[in-house]
Amino acid sequence: MLSDARLVAAKDLRIEMRSKVATNQVLPFALVVLILFAFALNQDPPALAAAAPGLYWVAVLFSALLAVQRSFAIESADAAGEGMRLSGLDPAGIFLGKAAAVAVQLAVLEVLLAAGMAVLYGARLQDPAMLVASAGAATVGLASAGVLYAALAAELSVRETLLPLLLLPVLAPVLMSAARAWQDSMSGRPGLGVPWAELLVVFAVVYVSLGVVVAGPVMEVT
Repeated sequence: MLSDARLVAAKDLRIEMRSKVATNQVLPFALVVLILFAFALNQDPPALAAAAPGLYWVAVLFSALLAVQRSFAIESADAAGEGMRLSGLDPAGIFLGKAAAVAVQLAVLEVLLAAGMAVLYGARLQDPAMLVASAGAATVGLASAGVLYAALAAELSVRETLLPLLLLPVLAPVLMSAARAWQDSMSGRPGLGVPWAELLVVFAVVYVSLGVVVAGPVMEVT
């Protein structure tokens, strides 16, 4: 399973590096979202700095939706998805590989967006250990849940509009927990963010475990 996951993740990451969709489309989109938020609250800098964690994770959420849609869009050409299912790869390995590839892309994006948030919002990125730990758990949760639901909607003609409707209720707890963990950390109260970080770890474990268990039946249906 892990060997298949490495193969799938490496394949997806090579495709993204060559196509440069993440750098040419997803990253500019996320930065535009941050800039629009900055313009909307520009007249109230304290409010902008206080809302920075929530606005940051909203931008990450929008980027995650694009990334997971892209993850399965590359399998729709030339029946590549069907070929992958017939290749003998472990369905759980395929799920883990795709989730890992999306998580790597989101992690790079989050680093760049954090720098943009510090510049645009005047936010102070205090207690980097808490920020990194909570962001890591949130990224795993976003990627695993996103890939699972993208697999469910992959063969539907309305997947572009259906996927956000399916995902947003599932990802809302991750988004809120990550925003609270970052808010407490950036306000100089990292201890208050520990329970939220622990909750993010629970979400990540649940979503990854669920994806591994149901990957086979989901891919058979789709």
